[in-house]
Amino acid sequence: MPPVKSRREQYSQATKAALLEAATRRFAEHGFAGTALEDVAADIQASRGAVYHHFANKTALFEAVVEALETEMIRQVVESAATETDTWKAAMTATEMFLDHCCDPVYGRVVWQEGPLALGWQRWKECEEKYAYGLIEQLIQALVDSGEVPPLPLEPMARVTFHILGGAGMALAEAPAQDKHRIKEEYSLVIRHLLSGARRQVSGPAGR
Repeated sequence: MPPVKSRREQYSQATKAALLEAATRRFAEHGFAGTALEDVAADIQASRGAVYHHFANKTALFEAVVEALETEMIRQVVESAATETDTWKAAMTATEMFLDHCCDPVYGRVVWQEGPLALGWQRWKECEEKYAYGLIEQLIQALVDSGEVPPLPLEPMARVTFHILGGAGMALAEAPAQDKHRIKEEYSLVIRHLLSGARRQVSGPAGR
């Protein structure tokens, strides 16, 4: 049996979770520059010291928020792909779920718009690769293994796909709310078309 946590540990974890939730709202509404640690603490009726107990500074708090949002996005993408038994459909379903997430105003602003500014380009890129690149590589490997796409070099293929999806994510995050659905459908159509090009090399006349 797992060890029983003390009341103090439970309170500490609850405080940390509340800080992350409050910070997520603040960063989504006011951006990184417009968010103060005092305001995050005040939102949950805590002291600034409570914030520093869990996070070294505002950048560390922001990175924790990004990690939480990315983890949840990946979880939903994986679960959606798992509902399909066909590997091609699984990859397309995963893509749709990712694009839907990028339309979310919280995920879109925090991860895609504020992330590069708050963390710096290099650190932000590392975070994106940590959460998204590995999954993309797995999905492409599954498509290759099932014969859906030809056995092209995996790393370049995953890297190109990663950047295509990244471009779509940024575009959707920056799009006005009233245009997100339309733009998402356009990007979905283009991405499917691009990926289908590789697929036709297997299923078309040359692959028979």
